[in-house]
Amino acid sequence: MLPRLNRQTAPVTTTYPERIVQFGGGNFLRAFIEWIVETLNRQTNFASSIVIVKATPQGSYDDLVAQDNLYHVRLHDVQDGQPIAQTTLITCVSRTVNPYADTDSYLSLARQPEIRFIVSNTTEAGIAFDPAAKREDRPSANFPAKVTAFLYERWRAGLAGCIILPCELIEDNGAQLKRFVLQYAALWRLEPEFAAWIESENLFCNTLVDRIVSGFPKTGSEAIFQQLGFEDRLLVEGEAYHSWIIEAPISLGDELPVAQTDLNVKIVDDVRPYRTMKVRILNGAHTSLVPLGTFLGYETVRQAVEDPVLGEFLRRLLFEEILPTLHMPEAEPFAEAVLARFRNPFIQHRLQSIALNSLSKFKVRLLPSLIDYTNQEGRLPEWLVLVFAALIRYYKGEWNGQPIPLNDDAAQIAWFRELWASDISARELSEQVLRNQALWGMDLSSIPGLEDALAAALERLDSEGVERLIQGT
Repeated sequence: MLPRLNRQTAPVTTTYPERIVQFGGGNFLRAFIEWIVETLNRQTNFASSIVIVKATPQGSYDDLVAQDNLYHVRLHDVQDGQPIAQTTLITCVSRTVNPYADTDSYLSLARQPEIRFIVSNTTEAGIAFDPAAKREDRPSANFPAKVTAFLYERWRAGLAGCIILPCELIEDNGAQLKRFVLQYAALWRLEPEFAAWIESENLFCNTLVDRIVSGFPKTGSEAIFQQLGFEDRLLVEGEAYHSWIIEAPISLGDELPVAQTDLNVKIVDDVRPYRTMKVRILNGAHTSLVPLGTFLGYETVRQAVEDPVLGEFLRRLLFEEILPTLHMPEAEPFAEAVLARFRNPFIQHRLQSIALNSLSKFKVRLLPSLIDYTNQEGRLPEWLVLVFAALIRYYKGEWNGQPIPLNDDAAQIAWFRELWASDISARELSEQVLRNQALWGMDLSSIPGLEDALAAALERLDSEGVERLIQGT
């Protein structure tokens, strides 16, 4: 029987100062941020460790605690037709903090002078303002409110500010987080000097991240354990490709020495062109596959893309409706690379993992392409409308009598459940969905013809089936 990975069975002698606070300990951050920090520590004098702060009350970090925060990242690639796997032992996580169980430990972390960086990935829904959040909350469930409390504690201690690097896939993620922090400072009537300190002594960076992370291997984990010599229940797999675009002064490179490494991390003046291309193509394709792939019985992205009908549909969606809205010469080769990455035989990226918060993801990833195409071409994009209808049908919570587990805001799930249970026509249902400004940030019923097109697609999904619709017949 193999020993469980921990600091007794795999002694790690090197320790670094705690300089990074990370909100969230999910698969992506562990295979992206931690892997980058591990690389920086090995290739430069970055010499930093990470404290993981539990971002939500749900779930636990029991496995991290049991393994003394050690785990492996296993990255897959195909070079010259041959599979390549590289495994890295991650040693840069020093500890975890649960602010819901021990708020004092969380606030004391803010008073550590060495802390310099804050990173996060709380999904697209995480960076939002909740006026009900209070300074007295221990802690607030709202992420920007937790950051405000953290930075306020740091300011009160007379310490230096932080470099904040949010990884959430929303536009201007750093700027939005800063705006909400300042809103909480005003709402809570904190000292004006604190707001001035936020402005002058902290750097909120807009960023863009890219790596497909499939998580714990669904099959073959025991064979990997034998290769490693340990049982590692936190083993996380992903693709070798990675990209981190950070909008910041070039001087950030003095503190984050990525130029001294072989990492694909860029510090740029403007992240927006990179973000638009990546979010609309790669992430838009992912979100499109969730309902359609699920309806066709697939569990992974690779399975869905290798379906000849669905794979061809995705290509049409990208090249006929999404790429024409971008006007970027880099878009076509990037889209081809994305389709190749989706077919990586070593990446088992589950559709249910991508399905988290699909409504807010559609708003960010696909709705802008639908609107831009309509304005540019003077007609609705047929394939994007079909994806929109499939998403609405997905939130009925079942397909062909089989339940679909929905992982989204509880109020939104309840709203759709009630809507689908009501005795209304597809046309009326489409109208109510489009008019729900809480979902989309605008009244989409103003888009000419969209209500009728959605209603028709919803009816055909059930009467004709997915395969016939995506064939375009």
